[in-house]
Amino acid sequence: MRSVGAYDKKGDGRPKTEDRSAVPGHPSDIEVPESEILIQRTDIPYFQAIDPASRGAVAVKDPVCLYLEVSNECNLACKTCPITYAKVEEPAALSLEQVKYLVSQFPTVKRVVLHGVGEPLLNRELPKIIAWLKERGIYVLFNSNGTLITRRWREALIESGLDEIRLSLDAATPETFTRVRGRPLFDVIIKNIKGLMALKLERGSLTPLVSLWLTGLRETLSELPAFIRLAHSLGIDRVYLQRLVYWEGENEDQMARPDQSLFNSLREEEEEIIRSGEELARELGVSFEASGATSPTASLVRENPAQPWSACMRPWTLMYISARGSAFPCCIAPFSTKDLRSLSLGDAFTQDLAAIWNGERYQEFRRRLLGADPPECCKGCGACWSL
Repeated sequence: MRSVGAYDKKGDGRPKTEDRSAVPGHPSDIEVPESEILIQRTDIPYFQAIDPASRGAVAVKDPVCLYLEVSNECNLACKTCPITYAKVEEPAALSLEQVKYLVSQFPTVKRVVLHGVGEPLLNRELPKIIAWLKERGIYVLFNSNGTLITRRWREALIESGLDEIRLSLDAATPETFTRVRGRPLFDVIIKNIKGLMALKLERGSLTPLVSLWLTGLRETLSELPAFIRLAHSLGIDRVYLQRLVYWEGENEDQMARPDQSLFNSLREEEEEIIRSGEELARELGVSFEASGATSPTASLVRENPAQPWSACMRPWTLMYISARGSAFPCCIAPFSTKDLRSLSLGDAFTQDLAAIWNGERYQEFRRRLLGADPPECCKGCGACWSL
């Protein structure tokens, strides 16, 4: 057993050297087993599971990561989410037995992400699902809007062994939060976060790891420095900038629009905001990263102008299963089109996952993704949203 400070953000398991004990919620004096110090080392990024040069129509290895949409309903009305304006699929929630059935088919799975288009905490079986996955030695995480993290949920999540929870806050002020997320619950979420961090300290638990996420909207990017300071004040030492996913829509209040996207269109003043955010994060000892496991600036620059979609590793390393059992290419796909049937690569409740994984539809999808004529849902990926 030894006392640890804040984790090093590169995932090497080494505690940071600065003293964070004065920040409420930082478990700087917690005594934990040496095995706990290694927790971040077990979360191997799925995109490093295979050599990109080995990709072909047939996946030579089983997936190492499963995205399981435990709920496809939500209690917010975010202006950046398609389910605010229309159903993606009929309402459903995955049961513990369904999760067991799916996960048991791939012993290779090391990481399970329990979110999709809905709010995971709307699934009452979530703690049991997490506990079962942890018994199998799987790294478990999910995104949440944070509105439901009451004392009962805090206790349940810590006791379940959840490795990581990513809180999508999207604002540093109540006013901006209401404008983006649709409901005036900013103060409720901040109270819930404080409660979670305090309970972790009370229980002497380093998990779940907590991070705050900000969607990169042109309209709200100016709040980035305040967002980083807010995270620090809450005892959270990881902040992420999420690249905006947008889709074609005719809703007047929809904020997920091309003109709000920062990708490949950063203005000088916006670059300065991000640079100042990076500098502030370093000063505060906060890890400031971006979706796609890269830096915020790099995440907003196109890597391959000719075929940006071809950098994607998802169809060779992970499967996404919706609450209705639909196998989709990734978690971005449901946001990219209104025609979900055209995206489905199989039915996980009626077909074996192995048969879907290297079935005809999956092979054709991979073949096209590597070429100049990708599937429709992928044409914007790497050009408009996250890889």
